[in-house]
Amino acid sequence: MTFYAPLPLKLGCVCFGTGFEKENELVICANMRKSIISFIALLASGVCLAQNDTVRMQGSIGEVIVEGSRHHSDLRHTPLTVSIIPQTKIESQHSSSLLPTIAQQVPGLFVTSRGVMGYGVSTGAAGTMSLRGIGGSPTTGLLLTIDGVPQYMGLMGHPIADVCHSMMAESVEVLRGAGSVLYGSNAMGGVINIVTHKMTEDGVEDKIELSYGSFNTLQSAITNRFKRGKFSSSAGATYNRTDGHRANMGFEQIGGNLNLGYEFSAHWDIAANAQITHFNASNPGSLTAPIIDNDSRITRFASTFSLKNNYERTSGAINLFFNKGRHKINDGYSPEEQPLNYRFNSHDEMMGASAYQRFSLFRGNNITVGADYFHFGGKAWNRFLDNQPDKITADKAMNEIAAYCNLRQTFLQLLTLDAGIRLDHHSHAGTEWIPQAGLSVALPREMQLKAMVSKGFRFPTIKEMYMFPPQNPDLKAESIMNYELSLSQRLLDGKVFYGVNIYYINGKDMIRTLPVDGRPMNINTGKVENWGVEAMLEWNISQSWSIESNYSYLDMRYPVVAAPKHKLFAGVNFTHKRLHIASGAQYIAGLITQTSPLSEEKGFILWDASAEYNFTQRLQLFARVDNILNTKYQINAGYPMPGTTFLGGLRFRF
Repeated sequence: MTFYAPLPLKLGCVCFGTGFEKENELVICANMRKSIISFIALLASGVCLAQNDTVRMQGSIGEVIVEGSRHHSDLRHTPLTVSIIPQTKIESQHSSSLLPTIAQQVPGLFVTSRGVMGYGVSTGAAGTMSLRGIGGSPTTGLLLTIDGVPQYMGLMGHPIADVCHSMMAESVEVLRGAGSVLYGSNAMGGVINIVTHKMTEDGVEDKIELSYGSFNTLQSAITNRFKRGKFSSSAGATYNRTDGHRANMGFEQIGGNLNLGYEFSAHWDIAANAQITHFNASNPGSLTAPIIDNDSRITRFASTFSLKNNYERTSGAINLFFNKGRHKINDGYSPEEQPLNYRFNSHDEMMGASAYQRFSLFRGNNITVGADYFHFGGKAWNRFLDNQPDKITADKAMNEIAAYCNLRQTFLQLLTLDAGIRLDHHSHAGTEWIPQAGLSVALPREMQLKAMVSKGFRFPTIKEMYMFPPQNPDLKAESIMNYELSLSQRLLDGKVFYGVNIYYINGKDMIRTLPVDGRPMNINTGKVENWGVEAMLEWNISQSWSIESNYSYLDMRYPVVAAPKHKLFAGVNFTHKRLHIASGAQYIAGLITQTSPLSEEKGFILWDASAEYNFTQRLQLFARVDNILNTKYQINAGYPMPGTTFLGGLRFRF
């Protein structure tokens, strides 16, 4: 089941009884923006920094210990708002991609898509993701990480949405709100972190999953997990394809991943992982502006090496990482035009290192110090088909270095104050100071009140500064301030979790393309002023029945695409012996599908259902129906989404 909690990244699920439950996050709502800001700022007089890896239970259900890459924390003492989607929820969705599940389960998060499979559409070829109205097209204000390591294209600064494979995920953690103190640039709106599989007990686990459905859609995956003594491994491969619900909308993908780990002793261990994915995608264009031969061929590779230590009063790690991409794109042509005589090509890379160490000087005290280094860049060019010389559009590299220090102090297990700061320097765009403040208070009747103030920022990308005609090498960083207040509570012996939160975001220096001296240019003139409310509820009625719901309201003074005003999800789950049935409906309203001219989609409902039956402990059959009501809707202007679709298949464990 989904786990929502106001806590730092890298949490897992809260485990009790025989399964995963939610320790939920919610937030208190107020209506006046100035009241929100002043009240939260008054409470949150420290600065919080935390980046965490795994979670385990200690003692009571309410005590969740986070052992992470940069901080050691417990749920009760952290002010950040994080949604956790565990493996059980991921597997029950039977989707090759993680993004549909994330978008459904996380309030305030919205993801565009091609339709049946794939996420690149129109000008947002990398897929558009927004959180609380922060993201962009392509998404540079929302950071995607795998095991805490940033994953974005070195030239254009955006993540590749189609690398989010379900097969490799043990859980997904979504930090809602500015995460720049934790992760630096690009985490301005939040962070989506994929936690990969890790074996904890000796043994071998193998799994094969096959499914087939509407529009000749095929999903397949095979995984292996192994552990013996101090050595562990996890590997997987996947192949997915579809014809798509429109002509010239095919999508094909192949990918693989490998994780290795070795424990030298009780205090030291190493880990290494690698992921690779390749996909081919065709875009037919909008209904009013069709495109011929708009095809993408993209390959992405990522790897990480970690050396970790863990002692009673100190822990830390050194992480080395590298990711690389190769893109070949035919931009296509309209029916009344001639085919292009060139193809866009690029290769990019991002590499770096992070090091940190945590110390506990006395009871309730945590001090964390660390540093990050990033190197990113690449080359882009147009390759002509008539033997003309290649035209270089970009050949740049940039560096970013950061240092941070964090202090956390808990008083009487009732009050926790966090104070920290990050100094981040970009080789071309200058230096940024990033503070964050948080306060957590334990109230009677198992209630938690939390407040935070955080700064988010984003350095301009190589594309924005140097690549295409709107480029401006004098761009500076975008920045926002995020103010948030939350309240959560557990009732009925843990069977009911609820939470509410309210936030206000104010930003400046947002990069916009405007005419300057008769020519388009990227300049720091844009603003952000968003406020909203998020809420969630889950009730485990019995061993067989449970319900879940989340809602988000977003008010944007300066509207952007892919950020609905209202987003509501309500679902019910039923389990009896070998049968599991799940059904949920999502309501979307106030969705801007384009800004020029402004176009807003009418409110629509998407109703889905799935069923699983375990014939044996090894064999499971499943079926899924999406958009049962056959709703007609668009999330990108001119791109109709599919009606009712079906998928059925099997999962075999051995």
